[in-house]
Order: sequence, then C-alpha cells, then structure tokens
Amino acid sequence: MSKEKKPFVDFRDIRSRITMEQVLEHYGLLDKFKRSGQSLSGPCPIHKGSNPTQFRVNTEKNIWNCFSECKHGGNTLDFICKMEDCSIHDAAIKACEWFDIPLDEVKTSSAEGDHEIPPKKSAAPKSKPAPDNNKPNPPLKFKLDKLQREHPYLIQERGLKLETIIDFGLGYFTGEKGMMVGHVVIPITNVKGEVVAYAGRWPGEPPEDTEKYKLPPNFQKLSEVFNLDKAIKEPADKPLVIVEGFFDVIKLHQHGCKKAVALMGWFMSPAQEELIRTHANSYSHIIVMLDENEAGQEAREEIAGRLAKFAYVKVHVFDQPDMQPEHLSAEEVRNLLPL
Repeated sequence: MSKEKKPFVDFRDIRSRITMEQVLEHYGLLDKFKRSGQSLSGPCPIHKGSNPTQFRVNTEKNIWNCFSECKHGGNTLDFICKMEDCSIHDAAIKACEWFDIPLDEVKTSSAEGDHEIPPKKSAAPKSKPAPDNNKPNPPLKFKLDKLQREHPYLIQERGLKLETIIDFGLGYFTGEKGMMVGHVVIPITNVKGEVVAYAGRWPGEPPEDTEKYKLPPNFQKLSEVFNLDKAIKEPADKPLVIVEGFFDVIKLHQHGCKKAVALMGWFMSPAQEELIRTHANSYSHIIVMLDENEAGQEAREEIAGRLAKFAYVKVHVFDQPDMQPEHLSAEEVRNLLPL
C-alpha cells in the first residue's frame, strides 16, 4: 500500500504563523537561552555545542545563526530542517502538526514542487517604475580639489593623522560653488577603485535644519560598500570587519585594521550583500561590528544570518551602550582584531 502523498504547502504562510521561541520551546530549549532585549543566546542545539554565545536568535525577525561549527543561519523552518535532518517540505509539515496549523489553510495546488506563493500581481494600471536601488553608480568625470587636508575637524576632533587623511582623500572643501561648500568631503569608490560620489560631513555639530551628512541626490548608496576596493587587497586570512560609518572604517584603518568596510548605515542591501559574497568564500572570516544602539543591535543579527550562508561570521557586542567602532583605541583594536 503506497504512502499518502504529502500536500504542497506555502512556506511563507507557515513561517508567519510560528515563532523561533515556539520552536525552541517545542524542543525544550527555550529555558537554556539567555535573553537580552529581542535576542536569545546560548549553546548551539544543532551541533550540540557548549559555548553560551555561539548561537543567537532574533525573536522579532524570527531568525537564528550559529557562529561556531555550523557557520549557518536561517528562519524557523530552516532550524527544524537542521534539527530533524529533513527537507524543507518535511519541516513545514512537521511545523503544521506541532503547532496545530490546519493543512487546508496552507495547502497549494502547485504541482511544481515545494515553494512559497509569490505575492499576487496587481491589476492596477502600469505606473512609473520605482527607482532601481541596485543600479550601478557611474564613475565621476570630475575630481574635487581645493581641499584643506589639515582641517581642525579632521585633526583635532576626529583625531586623524595626516597620513590617514591623505590615504582616504579627505579634506575640507574650500571652493565657493557646489553642494559640498562648507563640508569635509569623503570620496566613495566602487569595487574597482573609481570615485563614484563624494559624501559631505558638516564639520562639528551642524546648525538647525542641517544634516550631518550630505550625499548627491542621484547616488545609489545601497549599491556600494565603502572601502571594499582597498579591503579586498588585504590578505585573505585576515577577517573582514563590517561597520556602519565612514569614520569607523577610517579610524580602524589608522589603528592597523585595514580590512574594514562600511555599509554607510545599519542596513545591508541585497546588492551590498552580493558585493561581499563575491569576494568571500566558506573560509572567509567576517566580523559584524555595528554601533551599540537599538538599530545596530537589531540589524547585526539579521546581517550575520545572511552572511553566514557563505562565510564564517562573528558578531561583536560592545560592553557599553552607544559605543561605535571609531571610539576604540589603538590598543583595543589590537586586542579585539587579529591585525
């Protein structure tokens, strides 16, 4: 007598009905994890580890990551797959059984195999497409000169050496025309080393209604990873440190950590992820070191989970709130990072 064929199901729908906390509770593991805000940490239950910080769960996004032997992360169904050593389809069926999800509500009629149902296309009239955030930025056809390298903001306030300032092409723009007037400029290069934009930083605390940073209006920030062109030239056995801001990279560089890149914010776009993936492999070591604030704390777990699919990833947690990589001293950098 043949086995009854299991129905095709919508993975996205099932994932939306369960949480990582429920799954951990099902396995009797929830009490073994330490909670800190929206994060759970503990030994990895997949490879039966013992390190209390090697496995982390983001309870808001319902994702997990093992930073040790597994070097992997994922969602609720991915976790069940690993624990049960089964297919994603079998994991989805098990989740329905364990958490009383009626199969009739998540079944699909597709005969093409296990899948997630894509969003239905709208029948609304065609409209102008949204801007393509993954569109490559063309190299600039001009170069900003009239830059004051030894500006007090760079030397005194930021604590940069002239050598570092020159390495990154920084300087206070002394010209009288253009959007960078009155700003310290930071050249942004693509992975080929071509300048694709200049970021402007107001020197010091800006006046009311003035932003600290200024970027050209057509610049696609999410298509670039700051300093990646220099970082990929560093030895492969050194870890790649991912931070948020320009000055995080610049100060780490000055302290000897030259394999650092910035997302130019706490969010990592698919295009940025692909740029990093292209220059990494399963032997690569990545350290995610975002600012120790609410945005950085939430984003780092999600970013680490995505990068762990193709590299060994470690999340750095600062001891003090609001700490940033640029605040580290040279000695602290030497102690934290293999230079």
